[in-house]
Amino acid sequence: MNRIDRISAILIQLQSRRVVKASDIAERFNISLRTVYRDVKTLEEAGIPLMGEAGVGYSIMDGYRLPPVMFTREEATAFLTAEKFVEKMTDTSTMKHHQSAMYKVRAILKTAEKDVLENLDGSIEVLKSRAQKRSDNNTDHIQTILDSIIQKKLLCLDYFAGHSQEATKRDVEPVGIFYLEGFWHLIAFCRLRNDYRDFRVDRMRKVVITDATYNNSQHPTLKAYIAQTAYEKQLETVIVKVDKEIASYLDHQKYYSGFVSEKMVGNKIEMTFLTRSIEGFARWFMMYGDHAEIVKPQELIDQVKTIAAAIVQKNK
Repeated sequence: MNRIDRISAILIQLQSRRVVKASDIAERFNISLRTVYRDVKTLEEAGIPLMGEAGVGYSIMDGYRLPPVMFTREEATAFLTAEKFVEKMTDTSTMKHHQSAMYKVRAILKTAEKDVLENLDGSIEVLKSRAQKRSDNNTDHIQTILDSIIQKKLLCLDYFAGHSQEATKRDVEPVGIFYLEGFWHLIAFCRLRNDYRDFRVDRMRKVVITDATYNNSQHPTLKAYIAQTAYEKQLETVIVKVDKEIASYLDHQKYYSGFVSEKMVGNKIEMTFLTRSIEGFARWFMMYGDHAEIVKPQELIDQVKTIAAAIVQKNK
């Protein structure tokens, strides 16, 4: 990227957030802090009203606005690709808001780029898996959850817990939402359990924003919670070795069982998984177990033996 394009991109980045750190700019463009300071000075000399504070970052004076930014063809097609995911992987409200935003994006495109998007629209598609179709109950809660996070308002959930098959009412302080294995999840501090909980959005029968507020600064960020708590406490690492001749039959199934990576070890394929349920993984493993071996954990080996013994006992 030449310097003129980089300075223009830095200006766009500065408009995208209230405060932007110099280190963030340096990391994005792979340049030194000294170069960042020189580029920012160039913007100031061009008349852009920038404010900077050591240790905080740069911001553009409130009220200053620039004409709409023109998107490149590649950026426009990236928006179209994202639109396909939003249509299939979110709820109705989120989809409608994104469609409205896309109208605004298309409105400022050049005629040639508009034609490209129109012609490309039928060449991109996102399909839901069978598991997603079975569990889809037309919930429309994502925007409500995000609004509560913005307003720092308590959420009241009518929630159906999968493990206990019980319906409960929960008052929760939302931390954030994420998408994993075909489902949207809410991480929130549950006042009923006095601890953080993972709530599947599709199991929420009703979501209401209350008038009560909460102190968001008392909670970890979503990223910190997932890194330090969710994966460490809920997921178990499983490693198995599979005969090469059957590996192709597992291509689609393995992702539903938490597939992470694979590598060749001798004449076998060693696969690594992260799973929440050793028993559930054991039952899936037994479908092809005569062509595979368990490397770890011992708990999985014991579970497979227990299930196999029960089958033998019942079919004597």
